[in-house]
Amino acid sequence: MNFRATILTLYPDMFPGPLALSLAGRAQEAGTWALETVQIRDFATDRHRSVDDTPAGGGAGMVMRADVLASAIDHAAPPGDPRPKLLMSPRGRPLTQARVRELAAGPGAVIVCGRFEGVDQRIIEARALEEVSVGDYILSGGEPAALVLLDAVVRLLPGVMGNQASGAEESFESGLLEHPHYTRPSNFEGHAIPDVLLSGNHARIGAWRHAEAERLTKERRPDLWKVYKDPK
Repeated sequence: MNFRATILTLYPDMFPGPLALSLAGRAQEAGTWALETVQIRDFATDRHRSVDDTPAGGGAGMVMRADVLASAIDHAAPPGDPRPKLLMSPRGRPLTQARVRELAAGPGAVIVCGRFEGVDQRIIEARALEEVSVGDYILSGGEPAALVLLDAVVRLLPGVMGNQASGAEESFESGLLEHPHYTRPSNFEGHAIPDVLLSGNHARIGAWRHAEAERLTKERRPDLWKVYKDPK
């Protein structure tokens, strides 16, 4: 079964966006994965096609309505649809490479893109939405986050990357950040490629790359380094 993504959004024209280009675009043309959008506003029931209302208890902004979202989600993922239902949300669990691999191994995903102050908590609970965050910052809506998630997933689908070994050696795959990369010219503005990389000794090269990955992780991501050194 090919990977199938359904995006629930108020701005369907934002898709496929960059996903129509490069590896993801070629894979979509080849039928490796499919993308469809659902306009949430089509499921509004009043003449103004309202999808939001004022927050209960007061406060700034507007909240997306549970009833409208429920109709849109049920249309996109009727009973029996095996795909996980995701809500892009800054309060969600951080997206990890491990979760990306899980999604890439599955049938696809139904992705809800929130707007305004957020969505009614009752729809999250009633439709078992998995809240996913792409970082500790706030976006104008869930659409850019959905693009990030899909880009990360699609590149791992079988046949999308020309060299599957490339994915296995990247940051986060082993719990470490990726080692530095070099290519020609051998000398750039007085900076030379490390001699070990030109030695032809694959054991030494592998050891150097691993040591550099450990050094960078320890310096830049002490949170990852702690888990790497003590996975318990």
